[in-house]
Amino acid sequence: MTRGITSVGVYLPRRRLARHAIAEALAWRSQTVGGRGERAYGNWDEDALTMAVEAGRDALGAQQTVAGVTFASTTHPFLDRSNAGLVAEALGLPARVSTQDTAGSQRAGTSALRALLEGHAPATLLVAADRRATRPGSVQELHYGDGAAALVVGEQADLAEYLGGYSENIDFVDHYRQAGEMHDYALEERWIRTEAWGPFVRRAVAALLAQTQVPAVAITRVVLPAPRATAEPLLRALGLTNATLVDGLHDRVGDTGVAHPLLMLAGALEIAAPGELILVIGFGQGIDALLLRVRERATAHRAGRGLAGALAAGLTDQAYVRFLSHGGALTLDWGMRAERDARTAHSVHYRKRAALNGFTGGRCTACGTVQFPPAPACVNPDCRAFAPQTPVRLTDVPATVKTYTEDWLAFTPAPPLVYGNVAFEGGGNAFMEFADVDPGEVAVGAALVFVFRIKDVDHARGFHRYFWKATLRRT
Repeated sequence: MTRGITSVGVYLPRRRLARHAIAEALAWRSQTVGGRGERAYGNWDEDALTMAVEAGRDALGAQQTVAGVTFASTTHPFLDRSNAGLVAEALGLPARVSTQDTAGSQRAGTSALRALLEGHAPATLLVAADRRATRPGSVQELHYGDGAAALVVGEQADLAEYLGGYSENIDFVDHYRQAGEMHDYALEERWIRTEAWGPFVRRAVAALLAQTQVPAVAITRVVLPAPRATAEPLLRALGLTNATLVDGLHDRVGDTGVAHPLLMLAGALEIAAPGELILVIGFGQGIDALLLRVRERATAHRAGRGLAGALAAGLTDQAYVRFLSHGGALTLDWGMRAERDARTAHSVHYRKRAALNGFTGGRCTACGTVQFPPAPACVNPDCRAFAPQTPVRLTDVPATVKTYTEDWLAFTPAPPLVYGNVAFEGGGNAFMEFADVDPGEVAVGAALVFVFRIKDVDHARGFHRYFWKATLRRT
């Protein structure tokens, strides 16, 4: 058995803000902002946790299971609640799986990956996601993006085998965000490039190649989450003359923080040929360098939507104000209908967590009728049996729109509020909210998939409540 990566998954929000829309909105300022391409940004009901769930689903598929979940992020929604535990429940994993949150720097994902690759734990899902808040008009607003990546690490290295790794911990502060602050404070780019990127990467790569006895010319792809103007000279300085710099995705996604090296790695594994050597760099208060070899069976194990599918699903958006509102940078007055108490009844939530977190319904053992939520009595009018119900997870069951309403009067941060009846293939219905749909898009009979999202936010008590929503199947 060879330890390595078994599968990968990717999630990117559907909306991609065109950077010229930012430039046009801020053209009245004295400072010039702009840039080519677009950056991914989440809907109001998305955060690092919901994106991690979607990337995890892409990596696991419908059948694969794991013994552990590690969730790497610098924007976990909870500081004192197991974010990884909630990810595991949303993925329908058993309660016995081990869970761990890891944070603290932009290396949280690559450091966790190295620890898993060099450990002896059973198959583990590593998810990395970030949704970093940015100040309007800042450089970060232009360069950052929202997204998530996931890898399954275990003894069956179907995608890539691990050859070795090297790390250094160095308290070099290129940017930081103190506890309680919303936004990063970034330092001067040239100083970071000359004092950190160059020396750190050269030292780490030299040590890694000496450790693995691999010549620099043998490396074919390099994951280096640095600006291209920094990365290309580094490749030449390192002697990586045969290596291709993996697409940094700046023009289509932006910098997704902790997720970014793993996102780039997922893209590299989609196109790399068997036998290729991939060098992965993680940067942030130190350096990680990992070396992987693509396996011969890689092509057969590239399941899920992956990076290519996530990129293709993007929708270019020009609405800068919507971007500000969805990211919390602009507080709109939604009127009296928004004045409601979103307090969560935690005792009820605990008792019904399988239905709420895992979207688990019930199948009547007397007649086979599926219902959501599960209840003591069967909903079938010809049955009505008070019989035990077998749990049925509905997250991946094909479904269609049975009825729908576009409600322009009810409050939602992304009007209109769209909801309706959903009919599951094989039987069963549920009344639920729709996500990521524009006015006029929904139609009776349209195919649906389900996504894990924020249901509502209790601002008074600082709590996010999550649930599943329906969205259109677009591929």
